Amino acid sequence: MLSLSQYCFFASIIAVSLALVSYVFAFASVRIARSHVALAIDTPAATLTANASPTDMATLEGAESSNAITFGILTTWLALGLLTATLFFRWRATGHGPFANMYEFSIAFAWGALLVNAYFLKRYRQWAVGVIVLPIALALLLYATTVPSEIEPLVPALQNNLLLTVHVATAVIAYGAFAVGFAAGFLYVIQTNGPKWGLPDRTILDDVSYRSMLVGYPFLTLTIVLGAIWADIAWGKYWSWDPKEDAALMTWILCTAYLHARGARGWRGKRAAVLLMIVFISTLFTYFGNLFFGGLHSYG
Repeated sequence: MLSLSQYCFFASIIAVSLALVSYVFAFASVRIARSHVALAIDTPAATLTANASPTDMATLEGAESSNAITFGILTTWLALGLLTATLFFRWRATGHGPFANMYEFSIAFAWGALLVNAYFLKRYRQWAVGVIVLPIALALLLYATTVPSEIEPLVPALQNNLLLTVHVATAVIAYGAFAVGFAAGFLYVIQTNGPKWGLPDRTILDDVSYRSMLVGYPFLTLTIVLGAIWADIAWGKYWSWDPKEDAALMTWILCTAYLHARGARGWRGKRAAVLLMIVFISTLFTYFGNLFFGGLHSYG
């Protein structure tokens, strides 16, 4: 089972890389096609060759872009399937939820990002968000190759199979949702003068950002509640002001501020997008907090 998990893991890295390359190629093709269309409009018809007009070339680039997008979407789903298999086989090999160390959690984080991205991809039919989400997932998977992957006995604090599985699984979904929100917010912010570069309309990006928060916020809330219950079982108190706990609380406060600003103050557009990007940065502090700040979670 462990070998199967490792094979699927490395195959998922290849699949994510191929999906990312396909999206980048599609993005470049759209840019080239639009440039050719603009040239066709500005160039007198007499100067265009009969065999290769800019409009014909734009049509060709559009077909290439469509093929690349289709391939990128398929390989994104393939990567999600391979990561699901990676975690499943790892689970079978360890006998507990595959969330006990940074190797497993990094893979799970990447899986969560791809899962939420796939949900919004299916709902909105917008592939461009994946141009940002896929590098995040790929970075997490590459990071996983740099940390120990050996199966070791669980430390006493982690020897609660139910809470280990549910607590970390909810965190993975929340983190994945915030990664998608960050991607949509980033694409919104860089379009300073309205839609460009073939990216989705800013209204769609704003909606994706908001709905990603609606997905992530309740899961993060559940993560913190379950973590407090588990802390009381493992350490005798619900809250220890551990650095990872503090970072999770700060992320939750930022999420609450975003939803309040959106609902009560009518925040839209760039301000809301920037706040969502800050939420994801805070999420990364939560994720890496045990490495840099020590504390009760340093066993990870």
